[in-house]
Amino acid sequence: MDTTRQQKINRLIQKELSEIFRKETALMRGVLVTVSTVRVTPDLGLAKVYLSIFPSGQGKDILTNIKNSVKTLRYELGQKVGKQLRVIPELAFYLDDSLDYLENIDRLLNSDDKKED
Repeated sequence: MDTTRQQKINRLIQKELSEIFRKETALMRGVLVTVSTVRVTPDLGLAKVYLSIFPSGQGKDILTNIKNSVKTLRYELGQKVGKQLRVIPELAFYLDDSLDYLENIDRLLNSDDKKED
């Protein structure tokens, strides 16, 4: 259960990282990186960032590039939220494949409907 402060910081980091990724992916045609969830630890030292990447086939490659540039992203985040947070949390990025999972379930359910016809 997150405290109110953690929830506010989660939303702040999600908003600012979304803006950073929007600017970065504007240069890459056909790629969309969405920050789906951010979870900050109780000591505010680590932020787990879950990303949804389209097209999902390139997800692992893009996530690897993001993990390689984590220091730059943390610096950019610090420039944006430095006045609101005393310490900028370390960033850990994870692939959020929940949409792919839902899409797969939907596809399986639709294929069962067609077999019954």
